[in-house]
Amino acid sequence: MSLTNQDVRKVARLARLAMGESEIKLARTQLSGIFTLIAEMQAVDTRGIAPMSHAQDVSQRLREDTVTEANQRELFQAIAPQAEAGLYLVPQVIE
Repeated sequence: MSLTNQDVRKVARLARLAMGESEIKLARTQLSGIFTLIAEMQAVDTRGIAPMSHAQDVSQRLREDTVTEANQRELFQAIAPQAEAGLYLVPQVIE
């Protein structure tokens, strides 16, 4: 896909970027290169290839979900500035 300076100006305006003529020419070259790469990648036949989440065949080790600390809720509630019915009371910030 070949871009014109007018295309780059339009994209810059939409992105609210102030660009000089030299920056527009550079951006046009870079964006055209990116679009060329995308076109090359889209030309590759990927039918029959399963999507993968990682480049290597790895799996995450999972540990058993067990409690490792004692319940200190009552202790923390006792030192809280305000608590009621097991909940922490905080000032209202949204009206």
